[in-house]
Amino acid sequence: MNFPEIIFSLKEILASRSADQFATVIAHNHPADLATALEHLPEPDTRTLLALGAPLDRALIFGYLNPEYQASLAAHFDRKELADLFFHMPPDDRADLYNRLPEERRDDFMPALAQVEREDIRRLAAYPENSVGSVMTSDYATLPAELDARQAIEHLRRIAPDTETIYQAFVIDDGRRLLGTVSLRELIVAAPQTRVAELMKTEPVFIKADAPREEAVQLIAKYDLLALPVINGGDKLVGIVTYDDAMDVERSETDTDFRKVGAVGELAGSIKDATISVLYKKRVYWLVLLVFGNIFSGAGIAYFEETIEAYIALVFFLPLLVDSGGNAGSQSATLMVRALATGDVRIKDWSSMLLRELIVAGLLGATMGLAVSLLGVWRGGPEIALVVALTMQIVVVVGSLIGMSLPFLLSRLKYDPATASAPLITSIADACGVLIYFGIATAILGLPAPGLD
Repeated sequence: MNFPEIIFSLKEILASRSADQFATVIAHNHPADLATALEHLPEPDTRTLLALGAPLDRALIFGYLNPEYQASLAAHFDRKELADLFFHMPPDDRADLYNRLPEERRDDFMPALAQVEREDIRRLAAYPENSVGSVMTSDYATLPAELDARQAIEHLRRIAPDTETIYQAFVIDDGRRLLGTVSLRELIVAAPQTRVAELMKTEPVFIKADAPREEAVQLIAKYDLLALPVINGGDKLVGIVTYDDAMDVERSETDTDFRKVGAVGELAGSIKDATISVLYKKRVYWLVLLVFGNIFSGAGIAYFEETIEAYIALVFFLPLLVDSGGNAGSQSATLMVRALATGDVRIKDWSSMLLRELIVAGLLGATMGLAVSLLGVWRGGPEIALVVALTMQIVVVVGSLIGMSLPFLLSRLKYDPATASAPLITSIADACGVLIYFGIATAILGLPAPGLD
């Protein structure tokens, strides 16, 4: 069904309160599509529809809802409904929901769960928000090394209904220390009597539970993993990060980085659902701060008033030149922020990247300087053309080096490199561009230095 058809079917089900009808819709649509449709209905209608679904279906659809919408719905569930939802949700999803609930709600429904579920929820929910532990699941397949391939396949068949993925199994000893990994494909194609110990890949890629979650994304992408094993301080297997959870983290981090590059603060949920007040508060801080930062550009212009009065044609090129420096800086900053975020570039690479950026920016500046010099001849003659061409060359180089270096500096100081936002780079490059432009003009045009008689 397409989106309008799903909405129409859900409204029919609301009128009939038919659980069978809802089961049919669930069977013919992906849970993600149903979740999107439910988010467009009033909350009471969504709660009514979810109550008509089988517990496992209800938990599956619920997991695809927007996190803020999940918390809002859960606030109206009674104790039994909430306990039932938590019982059927995947471990990582229910830990996230647990952290979003008020403390009194947690205390209300947790006693209704079995001790195993309670301990698992509390353990996963205890990890810091941006750590690997916060996105891992405790729902994974393990195998003893002494099993043969036939026994291992039979074991995976038994646990498959209650395990998030069986395509990658993790071989552990009696102390739950990670010995290796083996894929379902390797077990299937192997001779039935071949032991798991002979098939498994020893020295598997793994990550610590307290590591930043971005590192898990990088490892999964680098080694093309279906699931990344997570160990604790005692080298015991405590969970896995699946590739789909890694994709969710990557999307979240990319959204956050883009907002920071645009000088917008953290924004919970979708921008579509954000209120005017929230959008105003998230954007006003940096914009007001940068207004005062741009005073330096104004001060630079005021300092060179005599130069401007003598050659009024210089004003024509001012926006063009300072914007070019800011644009070049923003380009460089965007490339470096992304490279640092993905691990493609490290802090130690700064010196080599600096030389490359200097060469590239020099070529870009020369090309742009040549283009603008023709305009300079037309507007003010050869001397003005020389001033604008030379200024263009220098401001592009300076802006590019600022844009490239600032993310490295912030990383060195343990700040998020995405904080090197485009508006910040532009403001710094603008102030530098004004000083460079009028400084060159004063020197080449034979004018007295500002402040001298």
